[in-house]
Amino acid sequence: QVQLVESGGGLVQAGGSLRLSCAASGRTFSSNAMGWFRQVTGKEREFVAAISGTGDIQYYAYSVDGRFTISRDNAENTVYLQMNSLKAEDTAVYYCASDLHYTSRPPTKASAYDYWGQGTQVTVSS
Repeated sequence: QVQLVESGGGLVQAGGSLRLSCAASGRTFSSNAMGWFRQVTGKEREFVAAISGTGDIQYYAYSVDGRFTISRDNAENTVYLQMNSLKAEDTAVYYCASDLHYTSRPPTKASAYDYWGQGTQVTVSS
């Protein structure tokens, strides 16, 4: 089992920045691809960013590319999402996820991930 705990969400104004953290425990973190997804009530969960086990491969959704950066610190078993130039459209609950299948590239589909955190709310005011 893998336990994931997100933190760092909050309320910010448009144009501001926020950094989310996801602390992992229970299984070898360095071998797991990790992803960030977000969801608004009434809409399906959407891909935001993903990172390979070693951190050398990162993928981003078009809507956040150039504004968000995913990174990881395997020594601390933590993955981060740095969010800059935030827009009102970024408002959502953000979830981190862990993939226990050791693929060469981090998945971008939610169905590929095995464990999920509880989510952290990000609200951007315009």
